[in-house]
Amino acid sequence: MRVLKSIKIKNIATFKSNLLNWAQQFEHVVWLDSNKNEPETCISKYDAILAVDSESILKLDYENAFQKLKEYHTKTNDYLFGYLGYDLKNDVEQLSSSNYDELNFDDLCFFQPKKIFFLKNNEVEVKYLSKYTSEIETDLKTILNSPIFSEENKSLEDNIKIKLRIHKDEYFNKVNAILNHIHRGDIYEVSFCQEFYAENSEINPLKVYHNLNEISTPPFATFLKLNSKYLLSASPERFLKRTNNTIISQPIKGTTKRGESEKEDEQLKWSLETDLKERAENIMIVDLVRNDLSRTANKGTVKVAELCKVYSFKQVHQLISTVVAEVESDKNSIDIIKSMFPMGSMTGAPKIAAMKIIEKLEETKRGLYSGAVGYFTPNGDFDFNVVIRSILYNANNNYISYSVGGAITSKSIPENEYEECLLKAKAMREVLLNTN
Repeated sequence: MRVLKSIKIKNIATFKSNLLNWAQQFEHVVWLDSNKNEPETCISKYDAILAVDSESILKLDYENAFQKLKEYHTKTNDYLFGYLGYDLKNDVEQLSSSNYDELNFDDLCFFQPKKIFFLKNNEVEVKYLSKYTSEIETDLKTILNSPIFSEENKSLEDNIKIKLRIHKDEYFNKVNAILNHIHRGDIYEVSFCQEFYAENSEINPLKVYHNLNEISTPPFATFLKLNSKYLLSASPERFLKRTNNTIISQPIKGTTKRGESEKEDEQLKWSLETDLKERAENIMIVDLVRNDLSRTANKGTVKVAELCKVYSFKQVHQLISTVVAEVESDKNSIDIIKSMFPMGSMTGAPKIAAMKIIEKLEETKRGLYSGAVGYFTPNGDFDFNVVIRSILYNANNNYISYSVGGAITSKSIPENEYEECLLKAKAMREVLLNTN
């Protein structure tokens, strides 16, 4: 049972900074921030949410993970915050993951938070487990009076050396191998990713997150801390959201840079919107999402609410589609997610064949990258992003990683795909090298 307290805040920006700063004392933290920048076809009930301090926690490898998560949610009958790693694919299908992994995140991790803060406009709803009710006033007083995040906090190390797991010529060879699969008819599209990494490097996760969020202001930003492991995410993409009986997915495929002038920017938007290759990428994934949703949706309810619309962010323009469906009220939320996982925008089509090629040609285990972070409510509503445009950090072994990728189709040119990867990696590189 939770106790609810609502308060009005005069300066919500300062309160947000104070709140996230205050959260650093806890071992388990999930911060979700829309930056008031979501696609207008699906605006969240809250602008930002913070969940901290675990009353209980579930950490799993992929084996029977979705069933165990279902049992955990039923047992707690409460809010759960956490993530679904990409390699849960092995629980959904007869697949495996054997690529190199230096981050060592669990395949799945969710916790039942003692304390949750929901922010909307200038109002904050505080929901504490009832046994911690006496701490609400003290915590609020501390947060309201704590210093905001300071740039004078621990700085980034100057000696971060970013390396590529797949070098340029090898990347071209791998893309050409994918094109051979496409020309043979094995697959239509594959989301092929590569890792950038730094070894023996220490960062200040909170500062990196603030800088990354500031230069990107994405709609699905995340700061996740689980003991010594961190996700610092500027994700622009929603994986899946449930509100009552409505399910919404908003896949992204299609990316171009921002222009130097307003005229150039508008030209780039128009070029993206009319680019046959980019639209084909997006439409193939929309078809995959429709097919996945039809497994659990009520017959005839799967609809494309928005197809290939250009949305603009600080770093890039993106093509985003919105697919909606209706489900029966008693349809279990975790079963719905399992039927959709992993998201089509990060695999390809057909999905199973694409995932086999991904495992064969990529050099790094994806882990949390291209998984999803979000939460479940007690009644089964949920909202999850796609973990892209993100920095992953293991503070135990001082290993930093960020991966980027793109959709390879029959019309892909390896050099262009490589340039798109560099564009997507730009924000992460800037904040790690402290060049922004």
